[in-house]
Order: sequence, then structure tokens, then C-alpha cells
Amino acid sequence: QVAMSLNSSTLLNEENIQGAKRNTECLESLLQAPSSFQDNPLQQLQLASQEVLEKAKKSGRSKCPRCNSSRMFYCYTCFVPVETVPTKEIPTVKLPLKIDIIKHPNETDGKSTAVHAKLLAPDDVTIYKYPCIPEYEEKRHEIALIFPGPNSVSVKDIAFHLQKYTKKGVCASDDDCSREPPLKQAKIEPEEEKNPNEGISSSRSEGTRLKKIIFIDSTWNQTNKIITDERLQGLLQIELKTRKTCFWRHQKGKPDTYLSTIEAIYYFLVDYHQEVLKESYKGQYDNLLFFFSFMYTLIKDAKCCAGKE
Repeated sequence: QVAMSLNSSTLLNEENIQGAKRNTECLESLLQAPSSFQDNPLQQLQLASQEVLEKAKKSGRSKCPRCNSSRMFYCYTCFVPVETVPTKEIPTVKLPLKIDIIKHPNETDGKSTAVHAKLLAPDDVTIYKYPCIPEYEEKRHEIALIFPGPNSVSVKDIAFHLQKYTKKGVCASDDDCSREPPLKQAKIEPEEEKNPNEGISSSRSEGTRLKKIIFIDSTWNQTNKIITDERLQGLLQIELKTRKTCFWRHQKGKPDTYLSTIEAIYYFLVDYHQEVLKESYKGQYDNLLFFFSFMYTLIKDAKCCAGKE
């Protein structure tokens, strides 16, 4: 959300009149014309029409239909669009696995991009506020955690490492581990098995035993409290090393490969689709960045107008 105002008292100073006039004109153009995607690294995304967001931007803040709070585009506490953004005009994304987002209690709701995932993939995303998180021990052989570290592996190595986890017997009980051979331990979900004509390869059927991925929604300085929680110990850790963030609140002193939550979810899924499912990527998850790309362009344009870039 970009909130800008011009204090009328500053306009009395003649030296500021011309600059203030330029800012006013620039802000008016932002509110009246669709944002330009020029120089936008997200411009190649295959997105649903963002006209609904353009209209909401012009009308300003609106009420959340659940809590009646005044919000822009969506309510970040109720995880629903505001009244000026009809749900039917928001795209829905179907994900190949379930996602748990663990949110740090001190993370500011309005600054988090985690809500984007819940808004756009409501059936596959669950947000938990730490320390109220699930017990993952019984399913460690089919769950991974996105987090950089010395023991983290790449997305393409997920199947190999999960197979090792199963062979080592990290299941919750002997009964779980002995019921079926390792390669049949955790089959892909039924909806991905329905159509035999989709060309599912043997590598896909054997390599997609991952059923859930966990993301931590927190500033990097606050992650230690969550990542050291005993309920997350022993999980396979995945690191995304090759992507650069476009987030406008990037934390100073951190590498540009440290992504915002919604970026991490999106890029993981793209890599997972190609490296694990072994399918060509055709924009299936691009709409996860539906809000992010719009806000990125809006804020970039506003910064340009303010002479910050």
C-alpha cells in the first residue's frame, strides 16, 4: 500500500511549489492511468486481468466484509478481498502440494506477503501464527522446509533426500515405515493420478512423494526462534539460491537472494514443477504474484515520481 499526501502548509514556501505541483501531477497520473510495466522484471508473468485492482486503486481504501476494517485491496487479518475487489474477479491457483506458512508473532500483518498465497490458493495454503503450529514428526518423510542453511539441498534433489529419510526410518513409528516399500511410502495425491493420459512419467510417480512444504514468514533477524523449534527439527531443508528478490521492503545487509514469502513460494513451485514433476512450465503458478506484481509496479512508479530512483 502506498499512502502519500501533500501538506498544504508546505505549499506556502515558494521554493516548494513547483516540486509539489510535479508530485501532484504524478500522483494523479498514477491514480488515473494503468501502471506501466516498463522496466518491470515481473512483466513476463502470465497474469489474470488486474483491472479490478486498477479500479480499487482509484476508489481508495474499502471495508473488509468480515471485520469492517479499512483496507486497500484485501484484509491482511481476515485473508479476504475488500468490498471493492469482488472475489470472483480474483484468480485462483491450484497447487501441486499443500503449503503451511508459519508466521512470526511480531511480523507486521500489513507488511507480509504471506496473505497473497492464502488469497490466491485458499484450498492449498494454511497460515499459522507461531508458536501455534502443527506437529510434523509423523510426516517428516513427505514434508520439507524452505530455509537456507549448511544442510539445505536444492529443489532438484528433493526426491533423492526424501528417499533417504524414508530408508533411515524417520517415520513416526515402525508400523508406518514397514507397511509399504519406500517408493510407495507417500503417493501423489489422488487428483494428480486420475488421468493416465497426462503422460505422467515414472520419475514423476516416484519423485513426487513430497506432500507439504513449509515457509517461515518473518524478518530474517526473527527466524532463529522459529527455525530452532523442536517441531521443525529433522525436516529436509530446501534453499532457493538462484532467484533475486523484487520486494520493495528488502532487508538491508541481506543478500538479494533472500526472497519475500510470496516470491519464495512462487519460485519454489516453478522449480518443483520443472525439476521434480518434470513438466514444462507454462505459467501455471504465475497468478500467485497477482497482487505482488501490481503493488511492485505501483510502488516503483511512486518512488520514481518522488525522485527516489
